[in-house]
Amino acid sequence: MAVHHKILGVATLLYLLVFFIHVLYFSLKKERVLAVAWMIIYATICVHTLGIVLRWIESYRMGVGHVPLANFYESLIFFAWSVTFILVVMRKKISYPVITMCASLASLFLMGYASISPSVEKNIQPLIPALQSNWLHVHVVTCFIAYAAFVISFICGSLYFVEWKGVIPPKAVLEDINYRSVIVGFYMLSAGILTGAVWAHYAWGSYWSWDPKETWSLITWIIYALFLHARMVRGWREKRIALISIIGFISVVFTYFGVNFILSGLHSYAT
Repeated sequence: MAVHHKILGVATLLYLLVFFIHVLYFSLKKERVLAVAWMIIYATICVHTLGIVLRWIESYRMGVGHVPLANFYESLIFFAWSVTFILVVMRKKISYPVITMCASLASLFLMGYASISPSVEKNIQPLIPALQSNWLHVHVVTCFIAYAAFVISFICGSLYFVEWKGVIPPKAVLEDINYRSVIVGFYMLSAGILTGAVWAHYAWGSYWSWDPKETWSLITWIIYALFLHARMVRGWREKRIALISIIGFISVVFTYFGVNFILSGLHSYAT
């Protein structure tokens, strides 16, 4: 087994440990336990980053060097990393244990699926001609940072409907984090769609071809645009806004997973 696979395996175990540390925190309600959880989160993103970098280096050793963002396995790994990155960057705003626990659980799911699923090709492979562009890096990074921000939005939107005193943050806090997360995600998704259009022109000679992935990315963008419009212009709050964030994330999930497995198109290489 390649070294990067072992390192990424360690990162997966650390995500599991973060989840259990949070469970311990809710049992004991000791702030020291939460401090340990954050120490492990920081250690996890460092180990996770090392695994990605080692896979990148290994690709050059194999003579097919490229940033590990090209296939479904690599996208799952980077998606999980992006969620943790958002946690770290937005710590001051979202450092509520139930949110960090759910986000870490999302990263654990993505890492676990990448490692266990027999349908996910884990070997490093040469890039097909369409992927041999620097636009790939910008497009993929911006899209997955957006997806990660939408994970946080979804968590807050879902928790809005849960009543659990002492565990769930105040409704106003959830709504504020939801809103801030959508703003980050919306701008990053906008950048992802724009860079994707430039990349499409470079690779296929057309800025937009109504490929299923493109179409569903646009649908997702429209849903979150409606979220921002409803909140900023129409003054919507509370359950209606939370519900839109949930619908938006369902669209994100279909854009990422559903299109790959159900619909075929120019982005079919992702599977």
